[in-house]
Amino acid sequence: MQATSKRLPVRTAAQKGANQPRAPKPRRFDPKAMLSNSEMQAALGSGLLMLIAWAAGSWSELLSIVLYVVSYAVGGWSKAKEGVETLVKERDLDVNLLMIAAALGAASIGYWNEGAMLIFIFALSGALESYTMERSKKDISSLLALKPAMAIRIEQGRMNEVAIDQLSVGDLLLVRPGELIPADGTVYQGASSVDQASITGESLPVEKSTGSEVFAGTVNGEGPLYIEVTTAAEHSLFSKIIRMVEEAETKVPDSQHLIKRVEAVYAKVVVGATLVLILLPPLLLDWSWSATFYKAMVFLVVASPCALVSSIMPAMLSAISKSARKGILFKGGVHLENMARTSVVAFDKTGTLTEGTPQVTDFIAGEGYDRDELLAVSASIEKLSRHPLAEAVVRKAEEEGLLLRSVQESQAVTGWGIEGNVDGQLWRIGKSTLLDQPAAASPELADREYWLSLREQLEAEGKTVSLLLDGERVAGMIALQDTVRLQAETAVRKLQKLGIKVAMLTGDRAATADVIADATGVDLVFSNLLPEDKVTHIKALREQYGHVVMVGDGVNDAPALATATVGMGMGMKGSGAALEIADVVLMNDNIEEIASTISLARRSQRIVKQNMIFAVTVIGVLMISNFVQGIALPFGVIGHEGSTILVILNGLRLLR
Repeated sequence: MQATSKRLPVRTAAQKGANQPRAPKPRRFDPKAMLSNSEMQAALGSGLLMLIAWAAGSWSELLSIVLYVVSYAVGGWSKAKEGVETLVKERDLDVNLLMIAAALGAASIGYWNEGAMLIFIFALSGALESYTMERSKKDISSLLALKPAMAIRIEQGRMNEVAIDQLSVGDLLLVRPGELIPADGTVYQGASSVDQASITGESLPVEKSTGSEVFAGTVNGEGPLYIEVTTAAEHSLFSKIIRMVEEAETKVPDSQHLIKRVEAVYAKVVVGATLVLILLPPLLLDWSWSATFYKAMVFLVVASPCALVSSIMPAMLSAISKSARKGILFKGGVHLENMARTSVVAFDKTGTLTEGTPQVTDFIAGEGYDRDELLAVSASIEKLSRHPLAEAVVRKAEEEGLLLRSVQESQAVTGWGIEGNVDGQLWRIGKSTLLDQPAAASPELADREYWLSLREQLEAEGKTVSLLLDGERVAGMIALQDTVRLQAETAVRKLQKLGIKVAMLTGDRAATADVIADATGVDLVFSNLLPEDKVTHIKALREQYGHVVMVGDGVNDAPALATATVGMGMGMKGSGAALEIADVVLMNDNIEEIASTISLARRSQRIVKQNMIFAVTVIGVLMISNFVQGIALPFGVIGHEGSTILVILNGLRLLR
């Protein structure tokens, strides 16, 4: 950033009050929201009319029937419409049509109250399911409410309010206290705390100052910030999250697809069996038509798979919602389902198990040289390079408070390093491979054996080694290493406690990989890998162990992420390609959360199984009771629809 290229305006009182959208207040659970749901209002209205009709029956049968008809219409209209649309468009029967048919059948033989009760409880369970799904999705898609619409752009010292899509990389923006940050960028001037919960799931605000990275959709705290835009709006991290949310709402797990297919066939079987029950008993068993029709209606109610249909999605969406609140975004329930079966978690090394930023671990000065002076000279030359190793040397010098020198005639040496003149003296920094040349080729390399021995020792520790040359003489040696993430060892240990094997895939050489493996405790190590090699190893792990989760952050990880059962990308430092391909995104890059996410996925699958077993058991018991003992229609209604409500509530336990 060029400090001279931006003119910051003087903020007047009028400008401080300029119109700018403010960050919305945090959304809290409000019981009134349930009552505002239109399906819930219709269900409750139907129930109220049913009670009034029942009371009115003691003094006016006609009025009672009219009120029952209105109750049927209010509670059953939405479901009847859905059922008819399925029948007309897809030529299939569904649960909605079965329930409406059962209610109308009950009414046709004079059981108006039982039919109304069926409509009421069926509408209530449907409204509850709809509400819970809506609530679960809101925990993810509430991010949409944080999408900024306008920004204050500074142009020639003036502040102008512009639409977000008019922003360009390099624009300077003002974000006042309490406002949404409108674009990804870096802090040009100012200091404040920023609430990043919408992006990373962090509960506490993060301090930001000059040079800090900020993200669109996060909320500025107590101080004004001047921000330089670094990413176009359509490519911002926030926009990527929105696309992930849209994908999550459309992808359905395999188990739900199976239930849908079974439901279509099952509904036809139930209708066929009901017709048989209506027609045959009067002919074969000498039953009365009214008794036969009543028993058939009870069968139609209790045999419908309402609870079974509701066994999966509420639990899935609840788990996805809970994960989203912790900064973990699933792109669909199918990935949650797959993650529950995880046998192996494979990590990329750089930027995943490690910080991805090399640090100077050793700076050794040769005989006759002052260490601080050498480090200052090295940093002065390296400051002209954008290579990560060069930046590490500069950081080291700055941390030690060393004064950098001016450099003349600096140039890169292709395939080796960089050189430059400092105070009229030529210095060169580059790969230590120079030590491997024959002595005749570099006769001035003094103490070659000493430096070779030292390099061997450092490389055995997994470090990358560079040489600092004073002309042709070795003046010093620099060792750098990527540091292990603080939570890496804990993350690996938590996964292993779940019975999951942990693998590391890296393009680094074996010595470096082994050092990181020892520090983190991973079970399997694969080194010296090209991107296609990572794919090969992921395939092999899937064949040997089963379901594999791949965790990565770079472009080179994208093929492996796509090959794994579940690809998990790092949200903060991950490349665009990795985020696009990943099935799950760790928005806060906290790899410790992987184990808890797998545990949550397993819990959701246990709840789904509980729901399905419970639903099938209730249906079976009610059907057998209807044939063996005979049960009253109201009892069948309460038993069947009550089980549906219990299944939905069981799925909602994951939201706690």
